[in-house]
Amino acid sequence: MTSRNAAATRQRILEEARRQFAQHGYAAITVKGVADAAGVSPNLITRYFGGKDGLFLAAARVTIPVSDSFDGDRAALGERLAASIVQRWFGAPGEDPLLVLQRASGERPEAAEALATFLDANSLEPLRQYLRASGLDEDQARERAAAIDAFVLGVSTRRRVLRSELGDAEALRVWLGRTIQRLADG
Repeated sequence: MTSRNAAATRQRILEEARRQFAQHGYAAITVKGVADAAGVSPNLITRYFGGKDGLFLAAARVTIPVSDSFDGDRAALGERLAASIVQRWFGAPGEDPLLVLQRASGERPEAAEALATFLDANSLEPLRQYLRASGLDEDQARERAAAIDAFVLGVSTRRRVLRSELGDAEALRVWLGRTIQRLADG
C-alpha cells in the first residue's frame, strides 16, 4: 500500500467514523461496524488509531471558524454568527465532529471535558475578546459571551443532539441572528 493509498484509506475510515459517531453516539459504534462500512479490515483501524477510543478522538477533532464572524461591527455580529452556525448545521449534518462530541458527551466524561475545553478556547474566549474589543467592559463582555455561548449550545443540543428538526435554514438563520444580536447588545 502506498502512502497515498494509506492516507486515503485513513481518511475514508475517519469520514465513516464521524458519520456513525454523529448519528449514533459512542456506545453503539463498533470498530468492526466502522471497518465494514469503510470497506477495510478492523485491523487497519487498530493500526491507524489504536482502537475505538483513538478512532473516536480522531473523529472528534473539531474546528469552528468563529474568527470569520468577528470581522466587522458588533451591530451585525448576530447575523454573521448565525450564517456561520446554520452553514455548519446544514452543511454536513451527519459528519460534523462537533456533533460527534455533543452526542458522546453524555456517554463519555472525556468527550464532555473535550467539548467544554474546546468551546471555552474556540468559541467563548474569542467571543469575549471580540466583545471586549468592541467597547464593552470586561464584565459585560464576559456575561454576554457566556449568554451567546449557552444559547447556541442549547439550540444546538435541542435541534441536533435530541434530533429535533432543524426546520427551514433561512428562518433558523434569521431567528438565531436576531436572538444572538439581542444577547450581544445586552
